[in-house]
Amino acid sequence: MNPSPTIAALLADTLLVLHLAVIAFVLLGLALAWIGWWRRWPWVHRRSWRSLHLAMCVWIALQTWLGQLCPLTIWEQELRRLAGQATHDQSFIGHWLSRLIYWDAPWWAFTLIYTVFALIVVATWVAVRPTGRPPSS
Repeated sequence: MNPSPTIAALLADTLLVLHLAVIAFVLLGLALAWIGWWRRWPWVHRRSWRSLHLAMCVWIALQTWLGQLCPLTIWEQELRRLAGQATHDQSFIGHWLSRLIYWDAPWWAFTLIYTVFALIVVATWVAVRPTGRPPSS
């Protein structure tokens, strides 16, 4: 059973916002690990969020090496199709979030960027060691 075009468009916009949240987590997670280390914030050593961050970064890089699009992108495009929209025919917010998230660049550029970023996250894992619980000050 397919959703109505209105519901499909709303779901596509919601997925776009979720996609932006994932990107923010990936980018800010790295910055917060280093800022937290410098500021001696104990929570940046929590293994749970650091493991999730590392896994997401490695998974994103691996997807590009395998030539796969992000599932969020695929689902959003399918919902836009069900809504009768082209990927550029979106709501105002959807249009601007898409411009922020989706860049026009060759595939190898994304593979390089995501791989280097994942390697930096792995190096951060080693330099700013996560623990099972925050270290005592």
